[in-house]
Amino acid sequence: MPSRWEQIVVDAQDPGRLARWWAEALDYVIVNEAPDEVEIRRTADELPGLLFGVGVDPKRVKNRLHIDLRPDDQEAEVERLVGMGARPVDIGQGDVPWVVLADPEGNEFCVLSTKSG
Repeated sequence: MPSRWEQIVVDAQDPGRLARWWAEALDYVIVNEAPDEVEIRRTADELPGLLFGVGVDPKRVKNRLHIDLRPDDQEAEVERLVGMGARPVDIGQGDVPWVVLADPEGNEFCVLSTKSG
């Protein structure tokens, strides 16, 4: 039997703050909160989740794994996320149909264009 994806673990300098930011960005709920880790999911009973734990080293290079978001309205979603504290970043992506942003701790993620059809 193959493995099932349960969660992605994200190192964070402030796990609670970053988990709350992502929970708001994704409309997720906090399902577990401790001083050193916070887990969020779409609903309390639905996997996979994102688990934010304490990472002692600050982020220094481009992520090797990132989240892609596919909103109904790319421009409006980028504006909303930037208003929440995300910032546009250039990781060498060039002229592409997605927008690369970084969360408040510098983790890159992409906001894809609206899916057609």
